[in-house]
Amino acid sequence: MIRIAGLGLAALLLAACSGQTETAGTAQAVGVAGATGTASPPGLPAAKVAFEGGDQLSPKDPIVVKASGGTLQAVTVTNPQTGNAVKGDLSPDKLTWTSQDHLRYGATYQVVATAVNQAGAPTEQRGEVHTIKPAAVATPALFQGASGDFGVGLVIGLKFDHDIADKATVEKSLKVTSSPAQDGGWYWVGKREVHYRPKDYWKAGSTVKLETTSFGTPIGGGAYGGQDVSATYKVHDSWVAKADGKTHQIKAFHNGQLVKTAPISMGKTADTPPRGATPTFNGTHTVLGKEDHKIMDSCSYGVCEGDPGYYKAPENWNVRISNDGEYLHENLKTVGVQGSDNVSNGCLNMNTENAKWFFDTFNVGDVVEVTNSGGPQLAINNGHGDWAISWTAWQAGSALG
Repeated sequence: MIRIAGLGLAALLLAACSGQTETAGTAQAVGVAGATGTASPPGLPAAKVAFEGGDQLSPKDPIVVKASGGTLQAVTVTNPQTGNAVKGDLSPDKLTWTSQDHLRYGATYQVVATAVNQAGAPTEQRGEVHTIKPAAVATPALFQGASGDFGVGLVIGLKFDHDIADKATVEKSLKVTSSPAQDGGWYWVGKREVHYRPKDYWKAGSTVKLETTSFGTPIGGGAYGGQDVSATYKVHDSWVAKADGKTHQIKAFHNGQLVKTAPISMGKTADTPPRGATPTFNGTHTVLGKEDHKIMDSCSYGVCEGDPGYYKAPENWNVRISNDGEYLHENLKTVGVQGSDNVSNGCLNMNTENAKWFFDTFNVGDVVEVTNSGGPQLAINNGHGDWAISWTAWQAGSALG
């Protein structure tokens, strides 16, 4: 405990958990006042107040104010840079006050505490400290928002706004719980992004909760964890579509039961002009979103007006399954070969009735498994290609080994 001579004042412990950054300095105690009010009877000592802690304090710990030789009467903690007061709780015996509010990195906090001795004579103590100012604060954002409900192919995770040097420490601070319980694991996608999925698809009706606890924790390279986030996801019935590039058919299964079969045309594999081969990616896709009407524009991937193979066409009942522009959608121009040939630019073409059915039925997180397309494997950063990675390889992507 750091004390100011003759006054019994120690530095402060600080509380969790905001990722905001303010100007920091060195933790210190200043301007401590002596007792005020009625003098104590001879021989009866004045009450003492101590602020526990040390220098350059982490905002993960609470401010604790303690009284000895009396009881606490009032405690005020303020950040003069923002004007915000910090809330706290006084123990039933009035000997300890503990902050409950969230504090900031790199902030100044002023504490004023008054205690009274057995004769009711007050003693006031004042102190000031500064929280640590990290070299960087890595704040997480949800990879998948939690609004609505999701299919059994749901992939969750976090994107940080700074590189993570100590991935193992961050991963230990992440918690996923599911009801019913299911085996799952984390996989790092580069220096700033980490995904979580179970070994197999989520069980229909699952509730999945993601929580982070990295705030106030050093995570390497002088960086600390930013403001924590949490989200709860609801998983609906199982909807899985199986699209086969050899049979040119797509089959939809609801909770494991086949409910619909439809002819399709996938991306062409022949190296034909003007664009050459444009095969659909193989592997497990999940639905990323839907648009009932959309202008498909090849300029979105660099084939613009005047280039060979340029197109710009309105399409209906679009169910997106990759970031690379793959959709299940209506295409009346290919109806004649749907069920017999793959001629599209990578999408899964259907007639109006079938495209509308899939649009009305499949939602975010529902699964579309593509086989025999003649294309490469769907990448993890191309939508939710996480399911295309084997479970053994997925486990190897954890920072915890």
